[in-house]
Amino acid sequence: MTKRLAGRKALVTGSTNGIGVAVAVALAAEGAFVVVSGRDERRGGEVVARIEKDGGAAVFVKADLSAGAEVIDRFATDALTAAGGRIDVLVNNAALLLTPTPTAEVAQETIDEALAVSVRSVFLLTGLLAPPMAERGHGAVVNLGSIAGLRGSARSALYNMTKAAVHSLTESWAAEYGPHGVRVNTVAPGPTLTEKVVSMEERLGPIIARMPSGRAGTPAEVASAVVFLASDEASQIHGATLTVDGGFTAV
Repeated sequence: MTKRLAGRKALVTGSTNGIGVAVAVALAAEGAFVVVSGRDERRGGEVVARIEKDGGAAVFVKADLSAGAEVIDRFATDALTAAGGRIDVLVNNAALLLTPTPTAEVAQETIDEALAVSVRSVFLLTGLLAPPMAERGHGAVVNLGSIAGLRGSARSALYNMTKAAVHSLTESWAAEYGPHGVRVNTVAPGPTLTEKVVSMEERLGPIIARMPSGRAGTPAEVASAVVFLASDEASQIHGATLTVDGGFTAV
């Protein structure tokens, strides 16, 4: 059976931990050559080794997405080189995870870093990598949003703002790049059992109790949604937000 992403080249930001790892592994399992990226070379190497052990192909490119435009431009160039000069699928997954904090107590440094990692890097990388896709007439950008970007919640204004910005960018880019064959969509996870969320599971109990599914999701379930939106099966889906939240936002 032909794999859905056979022959495609994919870049996944923030793919050395959590959901990013699952996305990189899932894309590779569907035949994509995956550029794994993050700050930690050791963890990046472990993800590449895992993909290769399963018969996939991947390479690690180090990236600090809190840096400025010059560094991100160099990272995009390095990723393109590692992928043989072409990126067909860009997954903007990297984001700064934040501890809930009253708005008045959020430090300026935290605001700057959150905007740099979770919004500016997404904006800059897409601006660098989507136009070549458009020139070829084919490509997919999948942004990782969150249900936090769809609903307000106390003590989470900064994180929610960054995710709402990602959702807005998806819609604008669908209008900008869609006519040129590049589909741009968002996956918005709800509570998902990454290492950090497991440590917060007790606090998330009331949210999980409201979910029709009755449980938190898994990184693999989020990754399945990313693979779908990156594949030709989603050829008529542009500018959409696919929630993977156990029905939380629906009820």
